[in-house]
Amino acid sequence: MENILQRLSVGGTDEVVIKKSRFIGVTEPVSTVEEAMSFVNSVKKTHYDARHNCFAYSVGLSEKQVRYSDDGEPGGTAGKPILSVIEGADVRNIVIVVTRYFGGVLLGTGGLVRAYTDAAKAALAKSSIESVRPLTVVELTFAYKDVGKVDRQLSEAGIMGPETEFMENVKYRVKVPDEIYESFSKELLNLLNGQIDIKDIGHIVG
Repeated sequence: MENILQRLSVGGTDEVVIKKSRFIGVTEPVSTVEEAMSFVNSVKKTHYDARHNCFAYSVGLSEKQVRYSDDGEPGGTAGKPILSVIEGADVRNIVIVVTRYFGGVLLGTGGLVRAYTDAAKAALAKSSIESVRPLTVVELTFAYKDVGKVDRQLSEAGIMGPETEFMENVKYRVKVPDEIYESFSKELLNLLNGQIDIKDIGHIVG
């Protein structure tokens, strides 16, 4: 089964007004926790006069890190609902900040949960999401006599266009989908009776 993930590619913003309180939602694509918090702080500076700037983020594709903050709202009424929107849409590498300008009317806990949820959903609806596939960059080193066998194995696995280097041995650099990396490596080792060096040299998405 293909391991297809979704990440935010273009941020967006939208606003909802509930009982005179303004809830301004904004999303931003991020790839690290530091980027997420930098964006949160920039929104806080922009809306320094707001009552609350609540947020949630999900960072990382293979191993995600999540965090949320109610920023002074009653516990569980703001940050967690925003995170629920992120996880419900199954989007990663995203931060959502919802800024509230208090309108003078108390909304109650249920009203706050709905308001922050609606603002987060509205901002996400104005954003762009893309599908990505986690890949492992693999370096293969083997003898010249085995080029045909390796090429056939790559073709059968749907892995095309290796970067090649010909020296004392042949060196290929290929991008292998994470979900087949283990089985692909075992098949190559069996095919060449262990006479191949397989090295994981990094992880990307494609």
